[in-house]
Amino acid sequence: MNILTICYQNESFTDQTPTSVAPIDDADAEMTGAAAILVQFLTSIVLHRFTPLTPMSAAAFWSRKRLFFGAMAVLLAGGAAWGLKELDAKQRVWIFQPSNRTWPGANTAGMQEVDIPYTTRSGQKVQLHGLWMPAARAKAPQLLFLHGARWNVTGSSPRIRRLNELGFSVLAVDYRGFGKSSHALPSESTATEDARAAWDWLARKSPGQPRYIFGHSLGGAIAIDLARSVKDEKGVLVESTFTNIPDVFDSMRWGWLPVDWLITQRFDSIDKVADIGSPLLVVHGTADPLIPSRLGQQLFDAAKEPKRFILVDGATHHNTQARAMDEYRKALRELFELNPR
Repeated sequence: MNILTICYQNESFTDQTPTSVAPIDDADAEMTGAAAILVQFLTSIVLHRFTPLTPMSAAAFWSRKRLFFGAMAVLLAGGAAWGLKELDAKQRVWIFQPSNRTWPGANTAGMQEVDIPYTTRSGQKVQLHGLWMPAARAKAPQLLFLHGARWNVTGSSPRIRRLNELGFSVLAVDYRGFGKSSHALPSESTATEDARAAWDWLARKSPGQPRYIFGHSLGGAIAIDLARSVKDEKGVLVESTFTNIPDVFDSMRWGWLPVDWLITQRFDSIDKVADIGSPLLVVHGTADPLIPSRLGQQLFDAAKEPKRFILVDGATHHNTQARAMDEYRKALRELFELNPR
């Protein structure tokens, strides 16, 4: 078992291998060539190292010694950089588990497929795929839905439908590497960039309409990051989410291992949540086997008012919303001053 295969695995599914992940930028060929050159160079130095010295060759010896240790430093640094790159890529696969899988039982009836093209800050062209489910009421509040790991928008359709039933027009979007969105290995930075693009698309589609952000599990961390960076959200709803990835790992079987410093995809929601400038609803189940409810409580405690915490007795990582619809309606009325159906 990989010690950083840490969370977001649906307890109903055992296949952990993504079916469609973009090729990772691979420096193997370059590293192999560089290593061969260094090995050849080091070998020539070592062989000369044992040549008997004469007064005339002492300077050359010390020059070769400096070159030897310099080359070793370059080799070690290059190996470390390559290793860290590989570690980061593995974490991104383990944490996001991206795929274009189909989900049995998914029901997208009444949902419109949408494409959201945009250009990243680095100039990369990205195509996001999403589902749009408008509410029956024309002036209904808008909600951006951010799913968790493994799940794409199709697999999230039951949760999307329940939020629509509460009175929201819902836009659910797949990050890069998921569903029909651009083929790439997602990261914390690219997922938050994708969420911002979807948020801006929603503003253009319904100018002047109040907009809210919802995130489940890993999507909750992305939602919190988005909410602290924008100033026009009316409220934030997060469900079955966490404080940060190191805390999630610490809560698991292998949590005693000292790997905190190796975690590159940290999702430090606990350090961001206080920067949210709108009402916050945190929902968690007491029987969540993936993310302990105490992490949801700690996240809530770190947030500023106005806020509300709903702890759903007996709910797991995936059925919390289904078991808490009445609590959702009450929170929408009292915390967000909405009139849910």
